[in-house]
Amino acid sequence: MADTTTPIPRTSWLARIDRVWLAIGIIVLLVALIDTAQVDDVLIFAAKALAGTMPFIAFAVLAIAYLKATGAENLLAKAFEGNPARMIVMAALLGGLSPFCSCEVIPFIAALLAVGAPLGAVMAFWLASPLMDPAMFAITTGAISMEFALAKTVAAIALGMFGGFGTLLLSGTPVFTNPLREKPAVGGCCGVKAPFSAKPVWKFWRDSDRVAIFRSAGLENATFLLKWLTLAYVIEGLMVFYMPADLIANVLGGTGIGTIMLGALVGMPAYLNGYAAAPLIGDLLDQGMANGAAMSFMIAGGVSSIPAAIAVWALVKPRVFAAYLGFALTGSILAGMAWQLMA
Repeated sequence: MADTTTPIPRTSWLARIDRVWLAIGIIVLLVALIDTAQVDDVLIFAAKALAGTMPFIAFAVLAIAYLKATGAENLLAKAFEGNPARMIVMAALLGGLSPFCSCEVIPFIAALLAVGAPLGAVMAFWLASPLMDPAMFAITTGAISMEFALAKTVAAIALGMFGGFGTLLLSGTPVFTNPLREKPAVGGCCGVKAPFSAKPVWKFWRDSDRVAIFRSAGLENATFLLKWLTLAYVIEGLMVFYMPADLIANVLGGTGIGTIMLGALVGMPAYLNGYAAAPLIGDLLDQGMANGAAMSFMIAGGVSSIPAAIAVWALVKPRVFAAYLGFALTGSILAGMAWQLMA
């Protein structure tokens, strides 16, 4: 009798390895093969930089875990109540401070659009949300400076308002007429079924389920931050030992608007991850990168990063997505000019 059981496909060992850790291993191996004498210096540099950032990582992990366990993100729904102008301001403020991960943004925004939230307020939240959160603030402070982290927070909120009010003013134009691909349904990944129905429980430790959420969120985010920051600091080590400071100063130095525009244009396609970008930008600043170019790079890249952009592309038509990118590019250049003047 023939065996009719369907064989279970085996996953190769390579597919099971995290791509970030794999990239770190490949970089270190290449340095060891090409310049053996330098590999220890790169690893020591990365280890010291990671150790110096560890208090900020710990704060970020605990802050995110607490917000997840208490359900504090449900308070964001209040930003989408009232008149449109108030909604835009509140959405930008809360978007720039919320602990949303990329997979939660889609169901949350889908639910808001499903119940008729104005596109201007949604646009404000969309633009501000990927740029700053408690973890990002802590990592940026440790890798660059408190001043830069505060400036980026202000820039995130300002960009949200810029896009939100721009959308409100242009709401009658063909760009924003019938903007949705289809009417979205409430629900999505991460267990987000009705993102603004439950009330936060601040004393979460009295509930075993919320304690489990705190534990899992803390472990997940600790792993996430450690791997991305390790990659960032290994790359930073390569930059310190191999990239001439004069090159950075010549290409991204100076105070002109051209440098700031270049930072934004390079940042949009080249941005990997906000947590990894912070230490790399910190090193580039030390090597002569202009302050304004650093800010425009961080703002433009954060909004156009793949997780953030997918959330928008999945729900709205291409012309609205193009407007989203247009607001991001224009706002990032304005933020870079403002920070260049202040810094």
